[in-house]
Amino acid sequence: MKTLIKNLFFIGMGVAFFASCKKDENIDYFNGGTTPVLTASVSGTIPLSNATQNNVAVTFSWTNPNYAFTTGVSSQNVSYLLEIDTLGANFTSPLHLSTSISPDLGLAYVDAALNSALSNQMLLAVGVKHTIQVRVTATLNSVTNTKLVSNVLQFSVTPWNPPPVVTPPASGTLFIVGGDTKLGAWSNPVAVPAQQFTKVSSTLYTITIALNGDGNYDFIPVNGSWSEKYCVKDATVPGLSAGGSFEDVTSGGSDIPGPGVAGTYKIVVDFQHGTFTTTKQ
Repeated sequence: MKTLIKNLFFIGMGVAFFASCKKDENIDYFNGGTTPVLTASVSGTIPLSNATQNNVAVTFSWTNPNYAFTTGVSSQNVSYLLEIDTLGANFTSPLHLSTSISPDLGLAYVDAALNSALSNQMLLAVGVKHTIQVRVTATLNSVTNTKLVSNVLQFSVTPWNPPPVVTPPASGTLFIVGGDTKLGAWSNPVAVPAQQFTKVSSTLYTITIALNGDGNYDFIPVNGSWSEKYCVKDATVPGLSAGGSFEDVTSGGSDIPGPGVAGTYKIVVDFQHGTFTTTKQ
């Protein structure tokens, strides 16, 4: 009788252990999702105009990928990336637009915002028709290998000339002043024409000048006046000696760092995009 009870005890333990193992194997597996479908409120052409800059130019919408696990549809938020690039670039251009959205299933672009993105970020020429492509990518952040890419939509766009990122000088002139210049250092007024930029357009100025390579400089719109100048926001940003973003000093800023090596340099100041470049000649 004792032997029978002992055997029944071990059998019961075995059944319990087997049941426990079966329970542990009930893992929640990822079952994938459905490729999102991208649609737009317009087709063929996205109309852009300075006259309608405050209106919504286009609204992009997409379907939920409905990511699912063995226990059912995921309740986790999905991250979306709306991408815009030019035809043929295949969303690999370093200037293509990428906008993160979560958890919304759509994005409305106001005319002025889209126009600015196309002209100031993607650097598409204004007044010229371009062909762009749009897609959306869905990802479930908590799980790897969940990327799903939508269909691609194609549009024609003609950006209009947006306001410059930095207001150009009302004087229509621009000069360089600073310790990195060989002529006059920080003396103001500066030597003309040696330290005067050539006005290429209302928003573009260039100069070729000898620099010491071991100092700083700024741009001034009126020779002999310190009432206004253009400089950088933070001089410690890496790479500024070769160019970067600049601003009007009225919003605060620092002197522009020189290139580090003496020589002749071409400086291009682009008010439209708020950038400058310094290139050794």
